[in-house]
Amino acid sequence: MQPSTGLTSLDKILNGIRPGDNIVWQVDSIDNYLAFVKPFCAYAKTKKEKLVYFRFAEHKELVLEEEGAEIHRLNPREGFETFITSIHKVIEQTGKGAYYVFDSFSAITLDYYSDRMIGNFFILSCPYLYQLETIAYFSIFRNYHSFHAAEPIKQTTQILIDVYRYKDKIYIHPLKVDKRYSGTMYMLHLWEMNDFIPIKDSSSTSDILASSTWPGLQSASYRMIGAWDRLFMHAEEMLVSYRNGLCSKEEIDKIFKHLLTLIISREEPILSLAEKYLTLSDIIYIWKRMIGTGMIGGKAVGMLLGRAILNKESPDLAGLLESHDSFFIGSDVFYSYLVYNNCWQMRQHQKNKETFLDGLEVVLKRILTGEFPDYIIKRFSDMLDYFGQSPIIVRSSSLLEDNFGNAFPGKYISIFCANQGDLQHRLQELLKAVRIIYASTMSEEALKYRAKRGVLELDEQMALLIQRVSGATYGNLFYPQLSGVAFSYNPYVWSESIDPHAG
Repeated sequence: MQPSTGLTSLDKILNGIRPGDNIVWQVDSIDNYLAFVKPFCAYAKTKKEKLVYFRFAEHKELVLEEEGAEIHRLNPREGFETFITSIHKVIEQTGKGAYYVFDSFSAITLDYYSDRMIGNFFILSCPYLYQLETIAYFSIFRNYHSFHAAEPIKQTTQILIDVYRYKDKIYIHPLKVDKRYSGTMYMLHLWEMNDFIPIKDSSSTSDILASSTWPGLQSASYRMIGAWDRLFMHAEEMLVSYRNGLCSKEEIDKIFKHLLTLIISREEPILSLAEKYLTLSDIIYIWKRMIGTGMIGGKAVGMLLGRAILNKESPDLAGLLESHDSFFIGSDVFYSYLVYNNCWQMRQHQKNKETFLDGLEVVLKRILTGEFPDYIIKRFSDMLDYFGQSPIIVRSSSLLEDNFGNAFPGKYISIFCANQGDLQHRLQELLKAVRIIYASTMSEEALKYRAKRGVLELDEQMALLIQRVSGATYGNLFYPQLSGVAFSYNPYVWSESIDPHAG
């Protein structure tokens, strides 16, 4: 008999439920998990499948005996070894092909087990359940666990799904569906009546995903916390203290101005605008959506300042903007990439007016074929999980770009990524795009522009701005409803009635 979630439309989205599937639901509340548990149990009862419920948390009971379930009540206080042994004993006695529902593991983490132990549970249990061709439901709270739990769960489960509740409607966002793929599988879907409908426009997708608190990429804890992260974590703690009346505005302003020079700019005209329109909360938000360290570059700063100015000066217009859920690749990633791939020394020659075009072919080849450190690749992968199958654009955002006095129009590259296919394919396309943009900093055209503008010797590092492409799917194509560029000065004056300064 074909296994099922009890929701035919959901089965179809996932290209069918298969014997051995472990399904993990990442939710904001137990009620959102319960919404999927009920049809699952109803299906098991209708088809007379063996249904087993492990009850061990203090949240509301998910499955009742009248639903045909065999309920096993466990006490996590007895210790991890006893806990997991009791569960495995039940699984062994039940045998092949059963349906399982587990309470939320997040509900017992702080009181009983560490994230490492929760990770250990999944490493030990998911393969066992898979071998017995069962269907098992698990739940954790989204953005709640560290890398030590999140990564083992992601690696061992067959299906991982985010659940959102937005304006009283439930949405799902599949993050992993093992050995299955479709053109819409990894898109956000609205649960409407008995159907799951793909959300195809970027505005709705951004609004729904942005409605849930974003703590930063899960793999941020993949490495030891360094001075950079400790500094921003301290700033976040100080901001909470300030809101609770426990520290002064002067202390907050001092931290804010310091962080601006680390992440926004060291140029006075930009800093003065940033101090006027950005807040410490804005800076902490940027940090949580950063990969790597360093500055976010001129294009990213321009985008953020433009939104902030509009929010403050014309809030009626600001309400028309799409929610933005961009990511920022810090300038230090570019610098480290050059060092990692033995390009640093060659780059030094490009600060000399006499030698800046020497050896370009060699350095470009190294950049275009270079490798990234594992922890950066991991964070890129997590970012793609967030975007799902939404098309994205990787945009150049160098330190000098779109700055006062130097626009660098068309000198650096931005690349659209269709972001379709399995995760590995999407990741390779992203890495290729990043390499090409990094290489564009060493192009003859860009170097000649820098020499002409007298900025050849300045520190020019390439940060990146990665954004969801604005638009919607029409048939098998994705494109915006409207596209264009606005200029503050109009050079095309074909009539005396046109004022060039009107834009």
